[in-house]
Amino acid sequence: MKKVLVTLFCLWLGLPWGGKAQDDIYRMELGGGVGGCFYLGDANSKPFAHLGAMGSVVVRYIFNPRMAIKGNLALGHISGETGKDFFPENAGSGDADGGRPGVAHFKRNVIDFGAQFEFNFWGYGIGRGYEGYSRITPYMLIGAGLTLAPKPVQADAGFNIPVGVGVKFKVRPRLNIGFEWSMRFTTTDRLDVSNMDGVILHDPYGVKSGGFKNKDCYSFTMLSVTYDLFPKCVNCNNIKYVF
Repeated sequence: MKKVLVTLFCLWLGLPWGGKAQDDIYRMELGGGVGGCFYLGDANSKPFAHLGAMGSVVVRYIFNPRMAIKGNLALGHISGETGKDFFPENAGSGDADGGRPGVAHFKRNVIDFGAQFEFNFWGYGIGRGYEGYSRITPYMLIGAGLTLAPKPVQADAGFNIPVGVGVKFKVRPRLNIGFEWSMRFTTTDRLDVSNMDGVILHDPYGVKSGGFKNKDCYSFTMLSVTYDLFPKCVNCNNIKYVF
């Protein structure tokens, strides 16, 4: 009987208690980011001009060390001004110049809700479940989203296509920082409604538009911090990534 108890005790000592072998690969990341936002349209044609602030909640579902889907709910501040550029007050006036020159300026907030597919150039991760992979990787993204521009100026909404690039760095096995730049190409041309002059810069030069042609867009430049959640059981699922 003593020999049986000693044998069972030795087997008990050899079991993987504490779950350490199960917490190296994770299903999701949750965190947030802050950065800058600018708009391109009839009231601004220069990238990074009239830069405003932005912030976002970030959720990332991890398929494998190369691929992930990221969801975001972001708030950004955009603004613009035609300045000394010629801006016809009425492009359809029949006048050769489209009416008298005018100056328009605006500022407002936009809400961005969407999802993007991310492709890492290198296998991303550190720890026992990620042998041979890198703790840093550049990546590219493309996706779809919804843009909302609420009052106090004229409310507006449209779809957007985000395209961008970034880099991720794993500070600790479960802690990530990232830097990302993306453009949001929208289906609306009414983001630049002025809350000062009541001027809507819709088709000011009489150029026909459709779909994403001749529409407003905006950009996010974001520094993010995320934390890994929901570990996968490596031993139970016999997970092994090969790329």
